[in-house]
Amino acid sequence: MLQPQQLQDIAISARSLGALFYYSPESETCAPLVDILTSSEWISEWPYGSMQQLEQCAAKLAAMTDESLTDAHQRLFIGPYALPAPPWGSVYLDKESVLFGDSTLALRQWMREHLIEGQIGQKEPEDQFGLMLMMAAWLAESQPQALSDFLSVHLLPWSTRYLTLMMQDARHPFYQGLSELALLTLATWQQQLAIVPAERELYR
Repeated sequence: MLQPQQLQDIAISARSLGALFYYSPESETCAPLVDILTSSEWISEWPYGSMQQLEQCAAKLAAMTDESLTDAHQRLFIGPYALPAPPWGSVYLDKESVLFGDSTLALRQWMREHLIEGQIGQKEPEDQFGLMLMMAAWLAESQPQALSDFLSVHLLPWSTRYLTLMMQDARHPFYQGLSELALLTLATWQQQLAIVPAERELYR
């Protein structure tokens, strides 16, 4: 069982990363996080990774580019064109690569069994990567005994593939750095919780 400080670290990091992978960067939720991550002040506070790894992430997060962060978010998470790295688990886990596929329904059933309600008015499938990180934060605070099962069965089987595609194809340094930081963070959670991710075939 993780110590209270470890659970708090998971909750804070998961909620921060989850918001940045879900909400628009200029939103009230994300704007302060963007300000922090585009500086170097956060490095000493982040609980995971070596100084070298975090400095590498920070360099990407702070890099300047012609494309605005808002435009990059639109292109990477909304469209209208095909997304280079779709942020929904079912795209990777279901043979037809569809939204609201069998893996999404399985997650929805798991949530019901654990008395977890989706966000009111939410139009996104529950397996959107940012939403799942925010769910991990809630579990760390409210149902820590269910966190390992959630990560091993529903998130970790596809998250590495998704984040790798984002690092390769996002074409925006902030989201590439954010994906690298998320990958580093999830790897540490997996190590701390001694998780062996469920073996699932990936279709993307």
